Amino acid sequence: MAVRTTKAALTAAYPWTKTPLITSAPMLRIAHPPLAVAVSRAGGFGFLAAGFDTADLETSFENTAKLVREHQADNPNFTGADKDILPVGVGFLNWGADINHAIPLIGKYLPAAVWLFGAARPSGEIYGQWAQQVRSVTGGRTKIWVQVGNVTDALDTAHTVKPDVLVIQGSDAGGHGLKQCASIISLLPEVKDALVADGLGDIPLIAAGGIVDGRGMAAALCLGADGVTMGTRFLACEEANIALGYRNEVLRVRDGGLVTGRTTVYDRVRGYNEWPEEYDGRGILNQSFYDAEKGMSDEENQRLYALEMKKGDEGWGPNGRMTTYAGTGVGLVKQVASAKEIIDGVLDQSAMVLSG
Repeated sequence: MAVRTTKAALTAAYPWTKTPLITSAPMLRIAHPPLAVAVSRAGGFGFLAAGFDTADLETSFENTAKLVREHQADNPNFTGADKDILPVGVGFLNWGADINHAIPLIGKYLPAAVWLFGAARPSGEIYGQWAQQVRSVTGGRTKIWVQVGNVTDALDTAHTVKPDVLVIQGSDAGGHGLKQCASIISLLPEVKDALVADGLGDIPLIAAGGIVDGRGMAAALCLGADGVTMGTRFLACEEANIALGYRNEVLRVRDGGLVTGRTTVYDRVRGYNEWPEEYDGRGILNQSFYDAEKGMSDEENQRLYALEMKKGDEGWGPNGRMTTYAGTGVGLVKQVASAKEIIDGVLDQSAMVLSG
């Protein structure tokens, strides 16, 4: 009964979406308005990436609103009953995002959801502060999503923040996540059991980490998810804001468990030292990683990275140094497609798998 109720809650909150729900992750510098709107227009739920710097947030919201208005002319039902709600979400990295700058803009533009992630643990206080202010300024119309990576954090967040949705990120995910986490194969059902045991089984769960096609989605649904989020698959999406060298590297590699790894070196070479110590990031292994493993100092690695940036698209690749965040499912990403093609393909394949 709980599974049907939680799926219905997602459909009611985001009436333009198809079931089961597919979301695009708020990938920093990649999840711009064209991607978020294209995903939502295709029946998914697209997220913008505000990240840790909210300086460009109003411009991002304004560009999103413009695209939504253009598409509403063709499809008046694009947004659902509440036309004031933007049919996209926005993700923040809460170790750096300025709440005082963000909250008024959230109240002005009314994104359908705010995705919170990246706070130092215990994270309940900062997530709770954001949740309270978002709910206050939007009258509860903007929903609260919180990304967690283990059972302890899921329970703490559920009790202290009372989120509308929990994103359960497993260790296969690309980009940043908790160092101490498990694959969704064990993480998701354990989180679900723990929430039910604490009387919190009505919170919808979105699975993240290693999901790039309908087979992965079907597996996540069987584990108890109400929907999935994908990041790595949308790196090869026509509407993504991504460098050609980055995209080509995503399409080139195979054997994701071998060619990717979790590390902090990609933050260190780029000077991103603000991430709390409990986080690292999964990316495609390159020369920055290999040299760090051999003992190269961060200073020298940073110097070489700066030189590599001048090469443009040629700076990516196994012998390059440009950071290429991607999850273990990267070997299954074989071609560029539109957001609509990706979402329709994943839904169709998932339905086929589940039908036997």
